[in-house]
Amino acid sequence: MENITYEELQIGDSATFSKTLTENELVLFAAVSGDVNPVHLDSDFAKGTMFKERIAHGMWSGALVSAALATVLPGPGTIYLGQELSFKRPVKIDDTLTVKLTVAKKEEKNRVIIDCLVSNQKDETVVTGTATVMAPTEKLSIDKPTLPPITIGGSEI
Repeated sequence: MENITYEELQIGDSATFSKTLTENELVLFAAVSGDVNPVHLDSDFAKGTMFKERIAHGMWSGALVSAALATVLPGPGTIYLGQELSFKRPVKIDDTLTVKLTVAKKEEKNRVIIDCLVSNQKDETVVTGTATVMAPTEKLSIDKPTLPPITIGGSEI
């Protein structure tokens, strides 16, 4: 992973980050966040909602924005200062989301305002927003860390 420093960033620069929501990741997100709303975890309950099926936590999409900021633009060394999000459509298991980040404004003290657009595999907008970050000032090029194995119910995911 290589970052883009504050000095290198230009208004209009953009980058993308994509990830597919799996059943295991939905359950892990519920466990880590503590959000066990049945609309996320209980198919029978979800059938009775306006969505008619289970949906992802809205903040899973927000977490993808965080991942994109931390790994792609500006990348390693970025400090996440704030976020505004607007949820437009539900995200479902097996949806592939793509986060598009676009540098909107550079401010003093290495602050950068970044427009965030999250769309699904049908190119439908699911989330819009604006992030405020402190961009790194030192160039970094590092290997992507490897996560240790994660086990659920005796099975490694």
